[in-house]
Amino acid sequence: MRPTAALTPLAALLLAATTLTACGGGSGSDPDTVKVSFKQSTDNSVKVMDTYLADIKKQFEKAHPGKKVELVPIKAPDSEYYTKLQQMLRSPKTAPDLVYEDTFLINSDITSGYLKPLDAYLAKWPDWNRFIDTAKAAAKGEDGRTYGVPDGTDTRGLWFDKDVFAQAGLPADWQPKTWDDVLAAARAIKKKVPGVIPLNVYTGKPVGEAATMQTFEMLLYGTNDGSTDPLYDKASKKWIAGGQGFKDALAFVETVYEEKLGPDVSDALDPNVGTRVRGEWLPQGKLGIALDGSWLPQDWLPGSGHEWPEWSRELGLAAMPTQHGQAPGKVSMSGGWTWSIPAKAGNPDLAFEFVKTMQTKANAQKWYVANSGIAVREDVAEDPAYVEAQPGIKFFTDLVASTHYRPAYPAYPKVSTAIQEAMESVTTGDASVEEATSAYTDALKDATGNQVVER
Repeated sequence: MRPTAALTPLAALLLAATTLTACGGGSGSDPDTVKVSFKQSTDNSVKVMDTYLADIKKQFEKAHPGKKVELVPIKAPDSEYYTKLQQMLRSPKTAPDLVYEDTFLINSDITSGYLKPLDAYLAKWPDWNRFIDTAKAAAKGEDGRTYGVPDGTDTRGLWFDKDVFAQAGLPADWQPKTWDDVLAAARAIKKKVPGVIPLNVYTGKPVGEAATMQTFEMLLYGTNDGSTDPLYDKASKKWIAGGQGFKDALAFVETVYEEKLGPDVSDALDPNVGTRVRGEWLPQGKLGIALDGSWLPQDWLPGSGHEWPEWSRELGLAAMPTQHGQAPGKVSMSGGWTWSIPAKAGNPDLAFEFVKTMQTKANAQKWYVANSGIAVREDVAEDPAYVEAQPGIKFFTDLVASTHYRPAYPAYPKVSTAIQEAMESVTTGDASVEEATSAYTDALKDATGNQVVER
């Protein structure tokens, strides 16, 4: 969910060399081997995806005698992952047979001709009828064809430390009604609990899409009543210039860092700050409130390296409120990832057989629970074993009713980068909200070929 980072020519050259090496000669070099590329955690102790795929590999090879699975991990922060993946997709020599695609980038990769439409496979796969429509839509191109099979979705809310709240005189059942309530709680923590970061909201280009989606869009989509999209106008098919809602969202970010309610700016602009939130600040009681995603507990499960069985007792969960408490009262953003087949894959049929193995009801449910994901198969979502598998699943699944999806059209990655630049400039104090909004609108016009409307 984080956009492609810009590379210097030298860095791009080095990156191309490393990806060529990583892929070992391309997917088509052995018709009996399916190469599966995925994003590996930058935290060496987190092996959720590795463990899951190793199990699927074993199942697949047992069910398909003579066929082999080669797992091709890409270990990199989000923005670097996208860059490396796109380098691999450009050539049949380096393209794997199956890739893990963030839904925010999928239309960009479709437009670039990197992905293969899957409709012919899906028409013959009965399980596709079990997937919820919103998840299916996230993997569709503007041409109406489907280019990925979703492996779950996610929602976002506020995580808070109950002990820190107690020290600050805040309630253990905290449920803020407005943005001001969130800031008031952060100010109370700053005043009464020294040494604790009051509030973390992701910001700036180094953290990529985490800044755009986990913070900015959680704010922006809470500035109206939810009846219209504040980022993209579907009627005119144009992007919306920075207006009052955009300014208000930026002003919230500015307030957090101007009043020192967030991490030090140098920490906030560290590309690995998310790893610190999950692996250090929350488990060690160093963070009061985190605006973050439903997937955090995957880092705290047994065998993760950051085991924290007490988290469900020590942390509280609250929905992110709308700006002034206007209907519907709370807001969430949803995204997710899909498994896609590159256009230049050498073994696409074998790749889809691997997808079918991953996406049986039992294996899908196992994955949703392991990575603290939200089910996109109706039969799993209705299964009590899924709902009761882990604390927090019901809370975050219930947020789907209040959630929004990004306008993931081809220009979105560039729009997202422009948002991050605006956020970073107010975080560092290099620009006022007005200046950052004006710069965003100029960047938006460049990114979209002037397909911009005022609202």
